[in-house]
Amino acid sequence: MSIIIKPLVSEKMTSITEKQNKFGFIVRPNANKIEIKKEIEARYNVTVTDVNTCIYAGKNKSRYTKAGLIQGRTNAFKKAIVTLKEGDSIDFYSNI
Repeated sequence: MSIIIKPLVSEKMTSITEKQNKFGFIVRPNANKIEIKKEIEARYNVTVTDVNTCIYAGKNKSRYTKAGLIQGRTNAFKKAIVTLKEGDSIDFYSNI
C-alpha cells in the first residue's frame, strides 16, 4: 500500500514551490518522515533534503437548508511538506 495519497496542488502550494522548492503531499496518518522520504525519492527520482509533517483534525460543519439543519464532518488528514535538493523538481502535470 502506498504512503502517498495525493499531491497538494493549490495556489498557496504553487507559490511555495516556486519560491522555496517545497512540495506538498497528503499522506497516510501512520506514515513517519523516513518512510515519506523513501517513497518520494523512489517514486519521483529526486533527492529529498527535509520533510515536515502536520496533522489536521476533522472539523464539524453545519449548514441550514430548506430541509432543515444538515450536519457533517470534514476528513482528518496528514500533510507532508517536502524540501528537495537544489536543481531537483517534480512535474505533476507530465502525464496528463
